[in-house]
Amino acid sequence: MTDSLPATMRAYRLLQWQQPPQLVETDVPRPGRGQVVVRVAGNGLCHSDVGMAQMPAEFGEAIGWRMPFTLGHEIAGHIADAGDDVEGFAIGDPVALVSPASCGRCRFCLRGQDSACPNGLVGRGYGHDGGLAPYVLVETVRSLLPLRTLDPVVAGPLTDAGATSYHAVKRLLPRLAPDSTAVVLGAGGLGSFAIQFLRALTSARVIAVDRSVKRVEVAREMGAHEAIEGIGINTTTELRELTGGEGADAVLDFVGINESITAGLGAVRPTGAFALIGASGGGFSGQWYGGLPRDGEVFTFQGSSISDAQDVMALAEAGLIRSEVDVFSLDQVAEAYEALDAGQLRGRAVVTPES
Repeated sequence: MTDSLPATMRAYRLLQWQQPPQLVETDVPRPGRGQVVVRVAGNGLCHSDVGMAQMPAEFGEAIGWRMPFTLGHEIAGHIADAGDDVEGFAIGDPVALVSPASCGRCRFCLRGQDSACPNGLVGRGYGHDGGLAPYVLVETVRSLLPLRTLDPVVAGPLTDAGATSYHAVKRLLPRLAPDSTAVVLGAGGLGSFAIQFLRALTSARVIAVDRSVKRVEVAREMGAHEAIEGIGINTTTELRELTGGEGADAVLDFVGINESITAGLGAVRPTGAFALIGASGGGFSGQWYGGLPRDGEVFTFQGSSISDAQDVMALAEAGLIRSEVDVFSLDQVAEAYEALDAGQLRGRAVVTPES
């Protein structure tokens, strides 16, 4: 352990339930045995952060969250300090941090299904101090992802937006033969990664759909063979026409509203698959019989596994995918969230706490 860290720092923290986060002074963490402190180079912002500020106290406390805490769960930087018994890492090493929390001991973690860990409801940036600050505590080296050539400023979004998208695409790979079609609904932070994974890992034709003209343009730049604007009552018809009336082998919905779910399910061909990743509270009001793909699969999930994050880092290190970011300083964090919420960003919003 070193004595070179400052005593205090500014951090963007939730101080009370259902109150806006604030930029305040707080203590710099110190590592204990087996722990490290990471100097944050970049922290990606997520729509879920906004929802955390609106969470009622009864719900948050029931799942183990305690106020106050620092927001931010897409984190990368350099090791600044280490406690005793830390092996395999040294001061100054560039690292990204696994985004979802998991215990490493339950039946799911032991099977490599740590995204389903029942002990993962409290983690960095959700109920526990995250990365919207110059320094963040990492309680186990299990959470560290070594970086070789990647800039830590752009690596953070790969741990959550990237890994979550990869988790969905990986599950669909057996369905995507060279003559197949995959549709990505929502070409924002997660969807743009999904387009890249589909292009890097499959020979499928990729069609992207988004309501934003800007996001449609980005989708094409990320490799979508075709991209169309608008998610609504005509989307299913357009997708059916683009697939010769057959429908898509796989549809990934990163929006999660009523319109996207209905359009996506309607565009899946028999034996195809629909993946719901977007968490906007939408539902499906159609009939179960005849409204779902015949002999198909419908699945949903949140998060990703450590192995997902490792695979994503390897793809990025190999230059097969890239992390597009819009950079903000810590003083601009509220502005960055506003831009994220308004859909004004080209890439993932990343805050650099020490800039």
